[in-house]
Amino acid sequence: MERATVGVEEEYLLLDRESGHPVPLGQRVLAEAGAQPSVDAGEVEPELLQAQVEAETPVCRTLEEVGGHLRRLRGALAEAAARAGARLVASAAAPTRGRVSVTDRPRYRAMLADAPQLVDEQLICGMHVHVGVPDPEAAVAALSRVRPWLPVLVAMAANSPFWDGADTGFASWRTVVFGRWPVSGPPPDVADAREYRRRTEDLLRTGVIRDLGQIYWQARPSQRYPTLEVRALDVAVDPEDAVVFAGIVRGLVLTALHEEAAGAPRPAGAPPELVAAANWHAARHGLADTLIVPGTPERRPAAEVVSALVEGIAPALEAAGDAPRVRAGVERLLASGGGAARQRRVLREGGPEALLAFLGA
Repeated sequence: MERATVGVEEEYLLLDRESGHPVPLGQRVLAEAGAQPSVDAGEVEPELLQAQVEAETPVCRTLEEVGGHLRRLRGALAEAAARAGARLVASAAAPTRGRVSVTDRPRYRAMLADAPQLVDEQLICGMHVHVGVPDPEAAVAALSRVRPWLPVLVAMAANSPFWDGADTGFASWRTVVFGRWPVSGPPPDVADAREYRRRTEDLLRTGVIRDLGQIYWQARPSQRYPTLEVRALDVAVDPEDAVVFAGIVRGLVLTALHEEAAGAPRPAGAPPELVAAANWHAARHGLADTLIVPGTPERRPAAEVVSALVEGIAPALEAAGDAPRVRAGVERLLASGGGAARQRRVLREGGPEALLAFLGA
């Protein structure tokens, strides 16, 4: 089993250092960060709203590379934000909400015209993991096998409990907010690349979406790179958690590719209503309750389902040399309860100022 390449995109919020409200300083922060010698062209980019910025790692072969690049880029953006009078935070939803302008790009202005309220409330940040695949056919085959596990990834990475100054009661409010776009949430079960192409082109012909980039499924073959892109994850506070999630996603995709190459039958397509229910349940509870066992209506303790995922991809983790780091990270994640639980604990023990400091650490 070969080690596939992996790359990560992360989105971050820019918040006022005192109030914690989003501030429209994206262009200034990007100019400051892009001028630093440690940042290469194209590694930091604007996002939909001016209170957001994005970092993209180069193509990596090891998790050590992923971690090094994420820390480097987070550091550059955090320094640039501080110079601009803001705080860079890795939270998947803005704890307090304020109105900020859309980034002045034609595509973003068109999205604002199409869905004003959705764009206004898009103060959410995700983590996207790209795993190299041989061709579009392999990407769709891997998508079919990874699809049932996406709700488990949602639960593991849940890091957005607060919104508009209140606790939503959800572990991943980002998942709920993002799910309001017309083509979003868990992807459909697709037989092959030809069917995927036909169905996505049909969506484009409806005119409801303007381009294939607005297919916001939680996993999709990338339009830009020869990868399968998994988009189900909230951005993580701790970059080491992000590294672990990248390792898990690569393990899932590698396992799927290996099974496909070996001729193993694909699992019976999980009914879309079960996957949707599992996704909602994962967003609601994170790791604090049960999770729905992929492909079934059965609920089991979250730790049990997460452990089943890790064991299922163990050969891929071993082959890539990722097993010790991923296992230690998952153990740490289960012990802490995940990002949402940590945010709630920090707020309860230290108040809003402590939460802002924690998210920007």
